[in-house]
Amino acid sequence: MYIDDRGLTEEQRMMRETCRAFVNDHVIPFIRQNWQREWIMTPDDRLPRKILEVADEIGIRTLGVPEEFGGTPLDPKTRVQTFALIAEEISRGDSGLADKLVQVWKVSTLLKNIAPRHLQEYWFPKIVADPGFLLAHCSTEPRGASDRWLGYDTPETAFQTKAVLKGDEWVINGRKQFVSNGYDAKLYVVYANTKPGARMLEGTSSFLIPRGTPGFTVARCNETLGGRFMNNGEMVFEDCRVPRDHCLAENDALARRAGHYSRPGRIIQASKNLGIGIAAFERTTDYVQNYVQGGRILIKHQAVAVRLADMATKLYAVRGLLREASRAVDEGSPDADQLCSMAKLFASEEVLKVCQHAMELHGGNGIMLDFGIEKLFRDAAVFLHMDGTVDITRFKIVKQMFPDTAGAYAGPES
Repeated sequence: MYIDDRGLTEEQRMMRETCRAFVNDHVIPFIRQNWQREWIMTPDDRLPRKILEVADEIGIRTLGVPEEFGGTPLDPKTRVQTFALIAEEISRGDSGLADKLVQVWKVSTLLKNIAPRHLQEYWFPKIVADPGFLLAHCSTEPRGASDRWLGYDTPETAFQTKAVLKGDEWVINGRKQFVSNGYDAKLYVVYANTKPGARMLEGTSSFLIPRGTPGFTVARCNETLGGRFMNNGEMVFEDCRVPRDHCLAENDALARRAGHYSRPGRIIQASKNLGIGIAAFERTTDYVQNYVQGGRILIKHQAVAVRLADMATKLYAVRGLLREASRAVDEGSPDADQLCSMAKLFASEEVLKVCQHAMELHGGNGIMLDFGIEKLFRDAAVFLHMDGTVDITRFKIVKQMFPDTAGAYAGPES
């Protein structure tokens, strides 16, 4: 597919070219030659450390780490646009790998903006020094997931995980699930209720918790349909004690994460999704111009040509909305939240349609595990549920557009 350089800085072009070479030379060959490895039920054995080491060598693992601690510097005026650009390229190789890396970006950005200085000085050098150092953001719980993206501000929707201050320590009890990098991260940002009875936005705090902290257990790896080279995890906290100064935001954590984690996060989700669609389109166009059916190459059949046109149009539309939304975040536009949600929603549904076309245009090969097209369909399907389901995202868009008249979606039953 045509690579659009319009509006990119020279730095962004160079970063994309470097990342594209990494994906073409290292990621795609590994995925194609080792397609069975995503089905290995020992998560540690799926993605080799070497892939992360090469990603680290070219500087794309530490995009969110401050430059003073050894991170890759980004122009703050185009930071989110650059995140989007690189996330798309990585996901073109594999969305699971993209999931692993972007969590490091997003959580590092959050820590850069809200963590106390001494914690930054302690943890950022460790993150930079270890190519296998992964980060996780623990919000979702068994009794609360996508619904919290609507910003319910009622006591009934408060986090079930609770933290109580006892002396100089916070004691945390609860459970988190469906957490990206949750199975193998080394450092976690965890959300908990610290003000029982208060509205959710007034009683939620966030904590920095290292792996291995007594009382903190990684319970299992959640085996997902797609994106399987990122190990999704479930965590349990049983009288887990962390120092008082490991509280990142007390009672206002949800409000403070919005600009640093949530908005860039939705942009990155849409970008990863777009990368899957680009991969599906590129592989399909190559296939239909070389595979003969009915005495002619597939692209000469009108039904095939029509589908290709639809695929390309959908991808260009996703990219256009994504660029508008990412620019709005970088510029602090008042409609940034709304545009982020729209980009995430639109990409979730349109890219899945692109991948369905790709799978069907490959005929019987499209559903063969070793051919790799069905993997793209599975990877795209996961995005219907990541960072808020598509229906929850629709509700969120309406609330952002019409805050005074949109319906309330939570509260005690009458």
